[in-house]
Amino acid sequence: MIEKDTYKDKGARRLLVEELKQKGIIDTGVLNAILQVPRHLFIHKDFRFHAYQDKAFPIGEGQTISQPYTVAYQTQLLHIETNDRVLEIGTGSGYQAAVLIQMGAVLTTIERQEKLYQKTKKLLTQLEYKANFIAGDGSIGYAANGPYDKIIVTAGAPRVPEALLQQLKVGGILIIPVGNNLVQTMHTLIKKADGNIEDISLDQFRFVPLIGNQAW
Repeated sequence: MIEKDTYKDKGARRLLVEELKQKGIIDTGVLNAILQVPRHLFIHKDFRFHAYQDKAFPIGEGQTISQPYTVAYQTQLLHIETNDRVLEIGTGSGYQAAVLIQMGAVLTTIERQEKLYQKTKKLLTQLEYKANFIAGDGSIGYAANGPYDKIIVTAGAPRVPEALLQQLKVGGILIIPVGNNLVQTMHTLIKKADGNIEDISLDQFRFVPLIGNQAW
C-alpha cells in the first residue's frame, strides 16, 4: 500500500525547494518537479521523517538515494524539454527517474541490481510514472531505444563509456561524474555536428561506483 502524500509533506517540499534555490538551482522546471515528486515514498521507512532534508540515504544493495541538491544539479544540466528521449544509468530508488518523467522526459532507465530493479519498477509503476525499465549493465547503455537527446549517469565512472557517447544524438547532452572511488568531477558532454565532443568540467561530488563492462 502506497503511503499518503500529506499537507505536511507538501509543505516540507516547498521548504526544500527554497533551500535548493539558495544553493543555486534556478531551473523552474526542475524546481517544480521536485515540488511535485513525493520523495518520502522512495526511501526506507526508517528515514521517513527526514525525507525532505537535503541528504542522501541508503536504499539497500549498497546503493543510495542521492541528496535532492545532487538530483537537481544534474537535472538542471540536462536542460530537459518535453518529450526528450532520455537514458538514465542507475535507476536506484527511482527518485531521479520520477523527477525526469515529471518534467516530460520519455525515459529509459537501467539498473544492474536485480532486487532494486524489481522493487523500483513496481513502485514507479504504482505511482504511474511511465518509463522503459531495463535490467542490465548501464555502462554499455541501451542502444535499442537510442539515440537519446539526453543521457544522465547517477554513479561515479572511471572514464566516459564510449557506448554512451555513441548512443547520444548530435546536439545531445551527457551528464556524468568521472573520477576515482573517493571523489568525482561532474562533466557535461555535448556531441557536435562534426562528431567531436565538447567536454565541460564542473563541480566535485561523491557517488557510488558505476559497475560494468565500460566502468569499474
